[in-house]
Amino acid sequence: MDSVGTAQSATSVFSRLISGSLMVAGTTVGAGMLGIPLVTAQGGFLPAVIVTVFVWIVMLITGLFLLEVSLQMPKNANVLSISEKFLGSRGKLAVGVCFAFLYYCLLVAYFAAGAPLLGSFLKYFSLDIGYVGEICLFTTVFGGIVALGMKWVDRVNIVLTFTMIIAYVALITAGSAAVSEQHLSSMSFSFSFLATPVLFSAFGYHNIIPSLTTYLGGHKKVLQASLVLGTFIALAIYLLWQWLIIGSLPQAVLEEALKRGQPATVALGTIAGKPYLYILGQVFAFFAVTTSLLGVSFSMIDFLGDGCKVQTKGKTRVLLTFFTFLPPLFFVLLDPTIFDRALGIAGGFGEAFLNGLIPVALLYYSLKKNLIPISSTCKALLVSILVFCFFVAGVEFFTLCFPLR
Repeated sequence: MDSVGTAQSATSVFSRLISGSLMVAGTTVGAGMLGIPLVTAQGGFLPAVIVTVFVWIVMLITGLFLLEVSLQMPKNANVLSISEKFLGSRGKLAVGVCFAFLYYCLLVAYFAAGAPLLGSFLKYFSLDIGYVGEICLFTTVFGGIVALGMKWVDRVNIVLTFTMIIAYVALITAGSAAVSEQHLSSMSFSFSFLATPVLFSAFGYHNIIPSLTTYLGGHKKVLQASLVLGTFIALAIYLLWQWLIIGSLPQAVLEEALKRGQPATVALGTIAGKPYLYILGQVFAFFAVTTSLLGVSFSMIDFLGDGCKVQTKGKTRVLLTFFTFLPPLFFVLLDPTIFDRALGIAGGFGEAFLNGLIPVALLYYSLKKNLIPISSTCKALLVSILVFCFFVAGVEFFTLCFPLR
Protein backbone atom coordinates (compact mmCIF):
# COMPACT_ATOMS: atom_id res chain seq x y z
CA MET A 1 0.00 0.00 0.00
CA ASP A 2 2.87 2.31 0.78
CA SER A 3 4.37 1.82 -2.68
CA VAL A 4 0.97 2.37 -4.28
CA GLY A 5 0.47 5.54 -2.24
CA THR A 6 3.93 6.78 -3.18
CA ALA A 7 3.27 6.12 -6.88
CA GLN A 8 -0.07 7.94 -6.71
CA SER A 9 1.59 10.86 -4.93
CA ALA A 10 4.34 11.05 -7.57
CA THR A 11 1.71 10.94 -10.34
CA SER A 12 -0.22 13.74 -8.64
CA VAL A 13 2.91 15.89 -8.33
CA PHE A 14 3.81 15.26 -11.98
CA SER A 15 0.25 16.10 -13.08
CA ARG A 16 0.35 19.36 -11.09
CA LEU A 17 3.73 20.23 -12.57
CA ILE A 18 2.54 19.68 -16.15
CA SER A 19 -0.67 21.62 -15.54
CA GLY A 20 1.15 24.52 -13.84
CA SER A 21 3.94 24.66 -16.42
CA LEU A 22 1.51 24.71 -19.34
CA MET A 23 -0.57 27.43 -17.69
CA VAL A 24 2.55 29.55 -17.19
CA ALA A 25 3.80 28.88 -20.73
CA GLY A 26 0.37 29.56 -22.22
CA THR A 27 0.04 32.82 -20.32
CA THR A 28 3.57 33.92 -21.24
CA VAL A 29 3.34 33.16 -24.96
CA GLY A 30 0.76 35.59 -26.27
CA ALA A 31 0.09 38.51 -28.58
CA GLY A 32 3.42 40.14 -27.68
CA MET A 33 5.15 37.38 -29.61
CA LEU A 34 3.71 38.75 -32.84
CA GLY A 35 5.87 41.85 -32.47
CA ILE A 36 9.08 40.45 -30.94
CA PRO A 37 11.01 39.69 -34.17
CA LEU A 38 10.10 43.09 -35.61
CA VAL A 39 11.95 44.92 -32.83
CA THR A 40 14.78 42.45 -32.19
CA ALA A 41 15.59 42.23 -35.92
CA GLN A 42 17.01 45.75 -35.77
CA GLY A 43 19.97 44.44 -33.77
CA GLY A 44 20.37 41.09 -35.53
CA PHE A 45 19.89 37.50 -34.40
CA LEU A 46 22.80 37.05 -31.95
CA PRO A 47 22.04 40.28 -30.03
CA ALA A 48 18.37 39.20 -30.04
CA VAL A 49 19.31 35.91 -28.36
CA ILE A 50 21.41 37.65 -25.71
CA VAL A 51 18.82 40.27 -24.77
CA THR A 52 15.99 37.70 -24.81
CA VAL A 53 17.81 35.35 -22.43
CA PHE A 54 18.70 38.25 -20.13
CA VAL A 55 15.11 39.46 -19.92
CA TRP A 56 13.94 35.88 -19.28
CA ILE A 57 16.31 35.55 -16.31
CA VAL A 58 15.14 38.84 -14.80
CA MET A 59 11.45 38.02 -15.24
CA LEU A 60 11.91 34.51 -13.84
CA ILE A 61 13.57 35.96 -10.74
CA THR A 62 10.80 38.50 -10.16
CA GLY A 63 8.24 35.73 -10.64
CA LEU A 64 9.94 33.64 -7.96
CA PHE A 65 9.92 36.72 -5.72
CA LEU A 66 6.17 37.09 -6.13
CA LEU A 67 5.64 33.37 -5.56
CA GLU A 68 7.58 33.54 -2.29
CA VAL A 69 5.26 36.28 -1.07
CA SER A 70 2.09 34.57 -2.37
CA LEU A 71 2.92 31.44 -0.38
CA GLN A 72 2.68 33.49 2.83
CA MET A 73 -0.94 34.40 2.10
CA PRO A 74 -4.16 32.47 2.86
CA LYS A 75 -6.04 30.56 0.17
CA ASN A 76 -7.63 32.60 -2.67
CA ALA A 77 -5.63 35.75 -1.83
CA ASN A 78 -4.78 37.84 -4.88
CA VAL A 79 -2.57 40.78 -5.71
CA LEU A 80 -4.75 43.27 -3.77
CA SER A 81 -4.63 41.30 -0.53
CA ILE A 82 -0.90 40.71 -0.94
CA SER A 83 -0.24 44.41 -1.57
CA GLU A 84 -2.36 45.51 1.38
CA LYS A 85 -0.54 43.17 3.78
CA PHE A 86 2.98 44.24 2.82
CA LEU A 87 2.56 47.73 1.27
CA GLY A 88 -0.43 49.13 3.18
CA SER A 89 -3.71 50.61 1.94
CA ARG A 90 -2.04 53.19 -0.32
CA GLY A 91 0.14 50.53 -1.87
CA LYS A 92 -2.96 48.39 -2.40
CA LEU A 93 -4.76 51.24 -4.18
CA ALA A 94 -1.80 52.03 -6.44
CA VAL A 95 -1.24 48.39 -7.34
CA GLY A 96 -4.95 47.83 -7.92
CA VAL A 97 -5.29 50.74 -10.34
CA CYS A 98 -2.15 49.76 -12.24
CA PHE A 99 -3.13 46.08 -12.34
CA ALA A 100 -6.57 46.83 -13.76
CA PHE A 101 -5.19 49.31 -16.29
CA LEU A 102 -2.41 47.00 -17.48
CA TYR A 103 -4.47 43.85 -17.86
CA TYR A 104 -7.46 45.55 -19.42
CA CYS A 105 -4.98 46.92 -22.00
CA LEU A 106 -3.70 43.39 -22.58
CA LEU A 107 -7.25 42.08 -22.99
CA VAL A 108 -7.97 44.82 -25.52
CA ALA A 109 -4.87 43.77 -27.47
CA TYR A 110 -5.84 40.09 -27.36
CA PHE A 111 -9.38 40.87 -28.53
CA ALA A 112 -8.08 43.08 -31.33
CA ALA A 113 -5.67 40.38 -32.52
CA GLY A 114 -7.73 37.25 -31.85
CA ALA A 115 -11.14 38.17 -33.27
CA PRO A 116 -9.90 38.94 -36.84
CA LEU A 117 -7.91 35.69 -36.79
CA LEU A 118 -11.09 33.80 -35.84
CA GLY A 119 -12.89 35.61 -38.65
CA SER A 120 -10.19 34.67 -41.18
CA PHE A 121 -10.66 30.97 -40.28
CA LEU A 122 -14.43 31.24 -40.72
CA LYS A 123 -13.90 32.67 -44.22
CA TYR A 124 -12.23 29.44 -45.27
CA PHE A 125 -15.67 27.88 -44.74
CA SER A 126 -17.36 30.72 -46.68
CA LEU A 127 -18.64 32.30 -43.47
CA ASP A 128 -18.21 36.08 -43.42
CA ILE A 129 -19.89 37.48 -40.31
CA GLY A 130 -18.24 40.90 -40.44
CA TYR A 131 -15.97 42.57 -37.89
CA VAL A 132 -18.68 43.13 -35.27
CA GLY A 133 -19.79 39.52 -35.58
CA GLU A 134 -16.19 38.31 -35.18
CA ILE A 135 -15.70 40.33 -32.01
CA CYS A 136 -19.01 39.21 -30.50
CA LEU A 137 -18.40 35.54 -31.35
CA PHE A 138 -14.87 35.69 -29.95
CA THR A 139 -16.17 37.29 -26.74
CA THR A 140 -19.01 34.78 -26.35
CA VAL A 141 -16.84 31.68 -26.87
CA PHE A 142 -13.97 32.60 -24.58
CA GLY A 143 -16.12 34.47 -22.08
CA GLY A 144 -18.23 31.33 -21.75
CA ILE A 145 -15.16 29.17 -21.10
CA VAL A 146 -13.87 31.52 -18.40
CA ALA A 147 -17.31 31.78 -16.77
CA LEU A 148 -17.47 27.99 -16.36
CA GLY A 149 -14.56 28.05 -13.91
CA MET A 150 -10.90 27.24 -13.44
CA LYS A 151 -11.17 23.55 -14.31
CA TRP A 152 -12.63 24.39 -17.71
CA VAL A 153 -10.01 27.08 -18.28
CA ASP A 154 -7.30 24.56 -17.38
CA ARG A 155 -8.66 21.84 -19.68
CA VAL A 156 -9.22 24.15 -22.64
CA ASN A 157 -5.83 25.77 -22.07
CA ILE A 158 -4.10 22.38 -22.23
CA VAL A 159 -5.82 21.58 -25.56
CA LEU A 160 -5.06 25.02 -26.99
CA THR A 161 -1.45 24.93 -25.79
CA PHE A 162 -0.78 21.52 -27.34
CA THR A 163 -2.44 22.66 -30.58
CA MET A 164 -0.32 25.82 -30.50
CA ILE A 165 2.82 23.70 -30.06
CA ILE A 166 1.84 21.46 -33.02
CA ALA A 167 1.21 24.50 -35.24
CA TYR A 168 4.44 26.06 -34.05
CA VAL A 169 6.51 22.94 -34.78
CA ALA A 170 4.92 22.67 -38.23
CA LEU A 171 5.68 26.33 -38.90
CA ILE A 172 9.31 26.07 -37.78
CA THR A 173 9.81 22.84 -39.75
CA ALA A 174 8.22 24.14 -42.93
CA GLY A 175 9.88 27.54 -42.72
CA SER A 176 13.40 26.37 -41.83
CA ALA A 177 14.29 25.90 -45.49
CA ALA A 178 13.80 29.64 -46.05
CA VAL A 179 16.27 30.64 -43.30
CA SER A 180 19.38 32.31 -44.68
CA GLU A 181 22.77 32.50 -42.95
CA GLN A 182 23.21 35.94 -44.49
CA HIS A 183 20.14 37.26 -42.68
CA LEU A 184 21.25 35.70 -39.39
CA SER A 185 24.80 37.08 -39.55
CA SER A 186 23.76 40.74 -39.45
CA MET A 187 24.55 42.30 -36.04
CA SER A 188 24.18 45.70 -34.39
CA PHE A 189 24.37 45.51 -30.59
CA SER A 190 23.68 49.24 -30.28
CA PHE A 191 20.04 48.66 -31.31
CA SER A 192 19.39 45.48 -29.33
CA PHE A 193 18.47 47.27 -26.07
CA LEU A 194 15.51 48.95 -27.82
CA ALA A 195 13.74 45.57 -27.77
CA THR A 196 13.75 45.28 -23.96
CA PRO A 197 10.28 46.84 -23.33
CA VAL A 198 8.58 44.49 -25.80
CA LEU A 199 10.46 41.48 -24.43
CA PHE A 200 9.61 42.57 -20.88
CA SER A 201 5.96 42.51 -21.86
CA ALA A 202 6.33 39.18 -23.67
CA PHE A 203 7.61 37.48 -20.50
CA GLY A 204 4.75 38.77 -18.38
CA TYR A 205 3.09 35.85 -16.58
CA HIS A 206 3.15 37.17 -13.00
CA ASN A 207 -0.59 37.88 -12.91
CA ILE A 208 -1.26 34.16 -12.80
CA ILE A 209 1.00 33.37 -9.82
CA PRO A 210 -1.43 34.10 -6.92
CA SER A 211 -4.22 32.13 -8.62
CA LEU A 212 -1.84 29.31 -9.54
CA THR A 213 -0.62 29.15 -5.94
CA THR A 214 -4.16 28.43 -4.79
CA TYR A 215 -4.94 26.05 -7.66
CA LEU A 216 -1.84 23.89 -7.04
CA GLY A 217 -2.44 23.78 -3.30
CA GLY A 218 0.56 25.89 -2.28
CA HIS A 219 3.12 23.18 -3.09
CA LYS A 220 6.25 25.33 -3.16
CA LYS A 221 8.59 23.03 -5.09
CA VAL A 222 5.94 22.22 -7.70
CA LEU A 223 5.14 25.91 -8.11
CA GLN A 224 8.82 26.88 -8.43
CA ALA A 225 9.42 24.14 -10.97
CA SER A 226 6.29 25.23 -12.87
CA LEU A 227 7.61 28.79 -13.18
CA VAL A 228 11.04 27.62 -14.31
CA LEU A 229 9.76 25.05 -16.80
CA GLY A 230 6.87 27.18 -18.07
CA THR A 231 8.99 30.26 -18.72
CA PHE A 232 11.77 28.12 -20.24
CA ILE A 233 9.26 26.69 -22.73
CA ALA A 234 8.32 30.26 -23.62
CA LEU A 235 12.01 31.21 -23.98
CA ALA A 236 12.68 28.32 -26.36
CA ILE A 237 9.59 29.24 -28.41
CA TYR A 238 10.66 32.88 -28.62
CA LEU A 239 14.24 32.07 -29.67
CA LEU A 240 13.21 29.65 -32.42
CA TRP A 241 10.54 32.11 -33.57
CA GLN A 242 13.10 34.88 -33.91
CA TRP A 243 15.47 32.49 -35.72
CA LEU A 244 12.74 31.75 -38.27
CA ILE A 245 11.51 35.31 -38.83
CA ILE A 246 14.88 37.10 -38.74
CA GLY A 247 16.56 34.35 -40.74
CA SER A 248 13.93 34.03 -43.49
CA LEU A 249 12.97 37.65 -44.13
CA PRO A 250 15.08 40.63 -45.26
CA GLN A 251 15.42 43.33 -42.62
CA ALA A 252 13.74 45.82 -44.97
CA VAL A 253 10.58 43.67 -44.99
CA LEU A 254 10.55 43.50 -41.19
CA GLU A 255 11.11 47.25 -40.92
CA GLU A 256 8.18 47.85 -43.27
CA ALA A 257 5.94 45.57 -41.22
CA LEU A 258 6.98 47.47 -38.09
CA LYS A 259 6.14 50.80 -39.71
CA ARG A 260 2.70 49.56 -40.72
CA GLY A 261 2.02 48.01 -37.33
CA GLN A 262 1.60 44.54 -38.82
CA PRO A 263 2.38 41.34 -36.88
CA ALA A 264 5.30 39.14 -37.84
CA THR A 265 2.97 36.48 -39.23
CA VAL A 266 1.79 38.85 -41.96
CA ALA A 267 5.38 39.38 -43.07
CA LEU A 268 5.67 35.62 -43.69
CA GLY A 269 3.30 36.08 -46.61
CA THR A 270 6.08 37.83 -48.54
CA ILE A 271 8.15 34.62 -48.86
CA ALA A 272 7.80 33.65 -52.53
CA GLY A 273 6.42 30.20 -53.32
CA LYS A 274 5.46 29.40 -49.71
CA PRO A 275 1.91 30.70 -49.11
CA TYR A 276 1.30 27.90 -46.59
CA LEU A 277 3.73 29.61 -44.19
CA TYR A 278 1.30 32.49 -43.88
CA ILE A 279 -1.58 30.11 -43.06
CA LEU A 280 0.50 28.22 -40.48
CA GLY A 281 1.58 31.54 -39.00
CA GLN A 282 -2.03 32.67 -38.62
CA VAL A 283 -3.01 29.39 -36.96
CA PHE A 284 -0.13 29.62 -34.52
CA ALA A 285 -0.86 33.29 -33.79
CA PHE A 286 -4.51 32.50 -32.95
CA PHE A 287 -3.64 29.83 -30.40
CA ALA A 288 -0.83 31.94 -28.92
CA VAL A 289 -3.28 34.81 -28.39
CA THR A 290 -6.10 32.67 -26.98
CA THR A 291 -3.94 30.77 -24.47
CA SER A 292 -2.66 34.07 -23.14
CA LEU A 293 -6.20 35.48 -23.11
CA LEU A 294 -7.40 32.62 -20.88
CA GLY A 295 -4.57 33.13 -18.40
CA VAL A 296 -5.07 36.89 -18.16
CA SER A 297 -8.87 36.75 -17.98
CA PHE A 298 -9.14 34.13 -15.24
CA SER A 299 -6.59 35.99 -13.10
CA MET A 300 -8.51 39.21 -13.78
CA ILE A 301 -11.66 37.55 -12.43
CA ASP A 302 -9.79 36.48 -9.29
CA PHE A 303 -8.48 40.05 -8.98
CA LEU A 304 -11.99 41.54 -9.21
CA GLY A 305 -13.35 38.93 -6.81
CA ASP A 306 -10.60 39.69 -4.32
CA GLY A 307 -11.21 43.43 -4.61
CA CYS A 308 -14.98 43.06 -4.15
CA LYS A 309 -14.54 40.43 -1.41
CA VAL A 310 -16.79 37.90 -3.19
CA GLN A 311 -16.31 34.29 -4.20
CA THR A 312 -15.53 33.60 -7.85
CA LYS A 313 -18.15 30.85 -8.23
CA GLY A 314 -21.60 30.39 -9.73
CA LYS A 315 -23.61 33.45 -10.71
CA THR A 316 -21.01 35.75 -9.14
CA ARG A 317 -18.35 34.37 -11.50
CA VAL A 318 -20.62 34.98 -14.50
CA LEU A 319 -21.05 38.60 -13.37
CA LEU A 320 -17.28 39.02 -12.86
CA THR A 321 -16.70 37.54 -16.32
CA PHE A 322 -19.08 40.13 -17.74
CA PHE A 323 -17.11 42.98 -16.16
CA THR A 324 -13.86 41.40 -17.34
CA PHE A 325 -14.88 41.07 -20.99
CA LEU A 326 -17.14 44.12 -21.46
CA PRO A 327 -14.45 46.89 -21.40
CA PRO A 328 -12.15 45.28 -24.02
CA LEU A 329 -15.19 44.47 -26.17
CA PHE A 330 -16.23 48.13 -26.05
CA PHE A 331 -12.80 49.53 -26.97
CA VAL A 332 -12.19 47.04 -29.78
CA LEU A 333 -15.60 47.80 -31.28
CA LEU A 334 -14.81 51.51 -30.98
CA ASP A 335 -11.41 51.24 -32.66
CA PRO A 336 -10.45 48.07 -34.60
CA THR A 337 -6.87 49.38 -35.07
CA ILE A 338 -6.14 49.64 -31.34
CA PHE A 339 -3.97 46.49 -31.13
CA ASP A 340 -0.54 48.14 -31.42
CA ARG A 341 -1.36 50.98 -29.06
CA ALA A 342 -2.92 48.74 -26.42
CA LEU A 343 0.04 46.36 -26.50
CA GLY A 344 2.51 49.24 -26.38
CA ILE A 345 0.84 50.89 -23.39
CA ALA A 346 0.71 47.55 -21.58
CA GLY A 347 4.38 46.96 -22.30
CA GLY A 348 7.22 49.14 -21.12
CA PHE A 349 5.59 51.04 -18.27
CA GLY A 350 2.94 48.63 -16.94
CA GLU A 351 4.99 45.44 -17.03
CA ALA A 352 8.10 47.14 -15.65
CA PHE A 353 6.08 48.43 -12.70
CA LEU A 354 3.82 45.48 -11.86
CA ASN A 355 6.08 42.59 -12.81
CA GLY A 356 9.38 44.18 -11.89
CA LEU A 357 9.21 46.86 -9.21
CA ILE A 358 6.25 45.45 -7.26
CA PRO A 359 7.62 41.91 -6.74
CA VAL A 360 10.90 43.43 -5.52
CA ALA A 361 9.07 45.74 -3.09
CA LEU A 362 6.80 42.94 -1.84
CA LEU A 363 9.70 40.60 -1.16
CA TYR A 364 11.70 43.32 0.57
CA TYR A 365 8.87 44.31 2.93
CA SER A 366 7.86 40.69 3.57
CA LEU A 367 11.41 39.91 4.69
CA LYS A 368 11.37 42.95 6.99
CA LYS A 369 7.91 42.09 8.31
CA ASN A 370 9.02 38.55 9.14
CA LEU A 371 12.26 39.87 10.67
CA ILE A 372 14.38 37.90 8.19
CA PRO A 373 17.88 39.41 7.71
CA ILE A 374 18.57 40.67 4.19
CA SER A 375 22.05 39.71 3.04
CA SER A 376 24.23 42.04 0.99
CA THR A 377 23.93 39.65 -1.97
CA CYS A 378 20.13 39.80 -1.78
CA LYS A 379 20.20 43.59 -1.54
CA ALA A 380 22.48 43.80 -4.59
CA LEU A 381 20.10 41.57 -6.56
CA LEU A 382 17.06 43.62 -5.57
CA VAL A 383 18.77 46.89 -6.48
CA SER A 384 20.00 45.48 -9.81
CA ILE A 385 16.49 44.46 -10.79
CA LEU A 386 15.11 47.86 -9.77
CA VAL A 387 17.71 49.60 -11.94
CA PHE A 388 16.88 47.35 -14.87
CA CYS A 389 13.14 48.06 -14.51
CA PHE A 390 13.77 51.81 -14.57
CA PHE A 391 16.01 51.26 -17.59
CA VAL A 392 13.19 49.46 -19.43
CA ALA A 393 10.78 52.28 -18.60
CA GLY A 394 13.37 54.79 -19.80
CA VAL A 395 13.79 52.95 -23.10
CA GLU A 396 10.03 52.91 -23.58
CA PHE A 397 9.85 56.64 -22.84
CA PHE A 398 12.65 57.26 -25.34
CA THR A 399 10.96 55.27 -28.10
CA LEU A 400 7.66 57.08 -27.49
CA CYS A 401 9.38 60.46 -27.76
CA PHE A 402 11.61 59.46 -30.67
CA PRO A 403 9.81 56.67 -32.55
CA LEU A 404 11.82 54.70 -35.09
CA ARG A 405 8.79 54.07 -37.26
